[in-house]
Amino acid sequence: MTAHNGISATELSGTTWQKARRSNSQGACVEMARLGDGSIAVRNSRFPSGPALVYTQEEIDCLILGAKDGDFDNLLG
Repeated sequence: MTAHNGISATELSGTTWQKARRSNSQGACVEMARLGDGSIAVRNSRFPSGPALVYTQEEIDCLILGAKDGDFDNLLG
């Protein structure tokens, strides 16, 4: 099976999902998991069997480093 954007998260068997320590107790968070090919899957924790988006390591690196640099601070509530 090749993971692709929109794949049902339930099809990613054997995947260990991780959420941020800052996520709230109501489960309003994003979860991420490393896949066997090195790509990273992302899903909405409120819909764990819903679709997952799949990104390359480079794309995730850019997102995380950009967030650390404050590139998305304008999106904070």
